[in-house]
Amino acid sequence: MSKESTQSAPVRILVAEDEALIRMDLVEMLQEAGYEIIAQATNGEEAIALATEHRPDLAILDVKMPVLDGISAAEKIISIAPVLMLTAFSQKELINRARDAGVMAYVVKPFTIGDLVPAIEIAISRHTQMKSLADEVADLHERLETRKMIDRAKGILMKALNLSEPEAFSWIQRAAMDRRLTMKEVANAVISPEAALDK
Repeated sequence: MSKESTQSAPVRILVAEDEALIRMDLVEMLQEAGYEIIAQATNGEEAIALATEHRPDLAILDVKMPVLDGISAAEKIISIAPVLMLTAFSQKELINRARDAGVMAYVVKPFTIGDLVPAIEIAISRHTQMKSLADEVADLHERLETRKMIDRAKGILMKALNLSEPEAFSWIQRAAMDRRLTMKEVANAVISPEAALDK
């Protein structure tokens, strides 16, 4: 039987299923396949609390649960960990709701470990890809903001100190090195000197 991943530590999983027998079978199946079950929940609210507390590598949630259903819980858990949904129903409406909630994979009951392992791998892999894309977008946004700020500061310095554009850029670079600040912080101080003085 294939191991859960190329990671050295076992994948840490939160299982949320209100039917005790199914939950016990699922936990046993996952443990035999080398996964670590770090928490078990019987409803959606409990699942959210346990995910927040334990920060699992993956949450496996049943769609139909009391208090708060699995899809509603998934909407909250998805920012913490990838979510794999379990359901006895393969209705289009449920699948669409799960997809819109950000669920990474979906397994229909009755399932075997052979159904679960690929779904777990796909869920974790997709979540990692999405997270790295989000980080990349945030980094690009930050770099663009910094560039805009430096350009504004260069314009102010060119006018105030009668500098060329390369001279204004060098001035910002030198000021950043001398004061051990980022170029963005120097540019911000040039643009808003009063804000820099407050610090």
